[in-house]
Amino acid sequence: MKIDHFNISAPFDLLEEVRDFYCAVFGLCVGFKPTSMRRGFWLYEADTAIIHLSESNRHFANERPGYLDHVAFKMTGLAGLQEKLDRLGVTYTSNYIDELDITQLFFADPAGLKLEANFSNERFENL
Repeated sequence: MKIDHFNISAPFDLLEEVRDFYCAVFGLCVGFKPTSMRRGFWLYEADTAIIHLSESNRHFANERPGYLDHVAFKMTGLAGLQEKLDRLGVTYTSNYIDELDITQLFFADPAGLKLEANFSNERFENL
């Protein structure tokens, strides 16, 4: 089994912020979305739609954390992502797991979804 995509459902104005965030931070691009689907955006990495953004006025921010804790991405280019997050004013924390030689960055998107970016064999000297 492989994960196909994940979906964020929110009011349209928040979806526009979320779209801009994922495109700026992860370099995703808005691409084809079937017209029969709810209004929103499909965000692509190369030729794969990995994030669906769907307009909804039934979904809302939770006051308490739900059971889904975060979504993690395997990436390369740790320094580049840190620079993007700094430039965009996105607060993040970092962690290094010596046994795996993995650096992790933790931050949130505009909808409050916690994200983790993992970088194998990449480490900042200040971590």
